[in-house]
Amino acid sequence: MAQGTRVWRIGAMLLVVVPAWLGAQQGRGANPFPGGTNEDGSLRPSAPVTRLFTQDAYTEYEILAPGSESFRIRFLPEETRAGATELVNATRGWSEGSGIEVYDPRTGKPLEFTYAQQGNDPESHAIRAKLPRPVPEGGIGRVLIYKTYKDARTYMMNGENIVWVRSLSGYRLGVVLPKGFAFVSSNVAAQLSTTASGQLKLAFANPSGQSNPVTVHARPSAVPMPATPFTDMFFDVIKTLYDLDAPETGAMKVEQTYSDFRKGANATLDVLGYLALQDLRVVDLDTATPLTVTKKGTVSVAALAVPITDDKQSAHLKITGTVKDGSYRVANGELVFERTLHGLRNTVLLPEGWELTGVSQSGTIGVYQGRRPFVALINLNGENQYKVTIRARKSR
Repeated sequence: MAQGTRVWRIGAMLLVVVPAWLGAQQGRGANPFPGGTNEDGSLRPSAPVTRLFTQDAYTEYEILAPGSESFRIRFLPEETRAGATELVNATRGWSEGSGIEVYDPRTGKPLEFTYAQQGNDPESHAIRAKLPRPVPEGGIGRVLIYKTYKDARTYMMNGENIVWVRSLSGYRLGVVLPKGFAFVSSNVAAQLSTTASGQLKLAFANPSGQSNPVTVHARPSAVPMPATPFTDMFFDVIKTLYDLDAPETGAMKVEQTYSDFRKGANATLDVLGYLALQDLRVVDLDTATPLTVTKKGTVSVAALAVPITDDKQSAHLKITGTVKDGSYRVANGELVFERTLHGLRNTVLLPEGWELTGVSQSGTIGVYQGRRPFVALINLNGENQYKVTIRARKSR
């Protein structure tokens, strides 16, 4: 097993992790639109969007003390291939790395891992974390990775000021300053909060999941910084799929997955506060085991097989059911989906044979399995809920 103090040369992270939500939505065969650039620098088209949701990993970068040229990474990736026994985090050169720790998010207990060179490139290495159990059919494998990078190209000083620059290709991201520092500037639109330890934190999403150059300048500050009440909305892994049935039925299937970090022996099912789900089913995604749902007063809860007692723990849940409440209908020959949505990521999957004509909020547009249009909405404002209207017309 690799030790947490091993040092290697690593750099930009390349995830060898299959995204959740139906790997079958990946395009197959030769792709005539690979993206990238031509020799003259012009852009080449990328393939059409087919994934109902973008990548699921969360990454937080905590900038360490000035002069250390180092930052501590907290990384939460997933593996969805049924039967998989390990999760691979591949890396490549030009940074010094140390302090690897790998945990099972379900129990908070350490996991075995190895670290070795990949292929013939001496600068290319990978962490291979042994999953606590093979990924079950219908479940998801998770690990929690901590690691420290030292990179003078990323973290430098301008007098007493910190300058941190890095191309971040993750989807949900956080950047934390050392205690006693305040922001001079940040070139990404982000939520700003103060942690319980008095450190300033940026939280933001990169909807494309592609390379996103981030530059942060910060200076020493003696200003007291008490914790702010803002919740990092981008840490929330909640994602909800509204799978629309034929519009004349007014019915939709709902599937929501999320991780619950709240301590206790039960997970509170917040979704039932705004969605009256029929045929309710709750599954523990770590084991693909159905959970028992009971009422505690007016709140519905699911009993956890492993109570959450540690900050490294979480429960990874999938909630499914059906809804028929008038928010989805046909009006004057037009398909209308109109409701208040909650959380960061919501995808609305339309029936086959309809063409989108209007979406009131920002989102990406794609086609699932070559026949069903969808809208993947990204809630980048600070509110937990927002109203969305989607309209479509029947194809001729």
